[in-house]
Amino acid sequence: MLKVLLVDDEVFIAQGLEVLINWQEEGYEIAAVCQNGKEALEYLRENRVDLVIADVMMPEMTGLELLETVKRERISDASFVILSGYGEFAFAQQALRYGCMDYLLKPIERDDLLAILRRSSSASQDARMGQRYEQEYLTRRLISLLYGMGTAEDLEYVRSHLRLSPGVRYVEIELAAEADADGDEGELALPRNQIYANCRQLLQGDAGHCVLELSHARQSYAMGLVYCGTMAEERGVTDALFLQQLHRQLGVSVQRELRFIVGRRVADIADIAQSYESVGTMRNLIAFRSQKPVYWYEHELQEPPEEERTVLLRRELDALIEAIERGDHGLIEERVQALFAQMQLRGMKRRGINVNFNYLLFRLVHLASSLDSEADQEEILHLISASSVEQGFLRGSSRHLARFACDYADYLTQLRHSEPSGILRDIEREIRENYAENLTLQDLGRKYYINSSYLGQVFRKAYGQSFKNYLALHRVNEAAKLLLHTDKKVGDIAEEVGYHDINYFISKFIEIKGCTPSRYRKSRQ
Repeated sequence: MLKVLLVDDEVFIAQGLEVLINWQEEGYEIAAVCQNGKEALEYLRENRVDLVIADVMMPEMTGLELLETVKRERISDASFVILSGYGEFAFAQQALRYGCMDYLLKPIERDDLLAILRRSSSASQDARMGQRYEQEYLTRRLISLLYGMGTAEDLEYVRSHLRLSPGVRYVEIELAAEADADGDEGELALPRNQIYANCRQLLQGDAGHCVLELSHARQSYAMGLVYCGTMAEERGVTDALFLQQLHRQLGVSVQRELRFIVGRRVADIADIAQSYESVGTMRNLIAFRSQKPVYWYEHELQEPPEEERTVLLRRELDALIEAIERGDHGLIEERVQALFAQMQLRGMKRRGINVNFNYLLFRLVHLASSLDSEADQEEILHLISASSVEQGFLRGSSRHLARFACDYADYLTQLRHSEPSGILRDIEREIRENYAENLTLQDLGRKYYINSSYLGQVFRKAYGQSFKNYLALHRVNEAAKLLLHTDKKVGDIAEEVGYHDINYFISKFIEIKGCTPSRYRKSRQ
């Protein structure tokens, strides 16, 4: 439904408009009724509408002043229709010069109103489609800069389409308690898409700074924000306060707990790749630390004060690592208990416990990479940090730590001895036969009796991409065949290949094929 804002100081005029036609049949709903331009302006600052129907002459702020202010300050991209009497026709002409779509003469005729609404509906659809393609084009160029592969043309385009200032940061926005990374992609994408849409609405004129479709790079379901200082300066606040307020407003709007990871500050958008990479580094660190709403690069990487440093239980930790390396589950249980007994004896607080767990996890990364020289340390770190969060031992449970340690011991055993080629053939067959199902590495690991972290690692080594991206590529390729060889609707095809959210399917199709499903079908007919 398209949203309409009615603005008129004469209550009976607004009431007459409400009952003059069946708004719902025309695809509209009346979002609000305001009695003057000032009241309407405040409403537009907080809410999105598609059409504003406003009287010319009103107290406090006229319809012309409202229109001119909205266009000048880029408060809303809604279409405007001005109501005027015969004696006010000159004002209507002036409104047209300000960018008003049309005017209606009082008394308002039903057919005249319907004609304008239908034209507005068609224009709104065309505008939304154009804005969507423009945003996707901007996003692709921005992603090229984030990945450090942008051209001079990309840089020029981004500079001409974003409001930038000296001092830029990349900010990653995601769910604080992120779902299992091997869950259903459509389900995981739904909250991310909602966060993205709401963030764009909150930022209004800076909505183009929001970036979607970066999740495949980090195997997380997040969105990005290219932040620059003007966003805070215009509101008269500091960078920290602006991001704190955005975090709170966005969390309330989506009714979910979020976390912001704020990358290092770089001088210019040309260097934004450095800020993007710094967020990747921070993600691996904060997985082992106490949770908070906003993480800043400068704060997370600085050395803690002397009084906050803690004792490292190296003897107990090294003994546990030795048991993990030997693969002795009984000994692991025993040494986990010894570690926790020592932490309890010393009265360790959360920070001290996290430092010791941090040491343990980084030693485990080194242990795995020493067994396989071609292993990607960053990916191993991601895999074990995801597992450790899922197991729950970062919250201080000895039972969960013991289970994680036993699982990791099995992983190391398979890393030493397992021959993955046969398993990979089985996984390939699973994808070919069941690609539309909710396939996950965890489920496949249980089915074929192989550690899921190890399976993910050997899969990436064999195919040069993650299991998730490989599955998405296969689904999109199957969808492309259906687009060319059947007349099924795009929504039905999305369901058939395993995507239950059509918007996520379309964005994934664009990412892989470079165009929308409809355009792909038309271009090959």
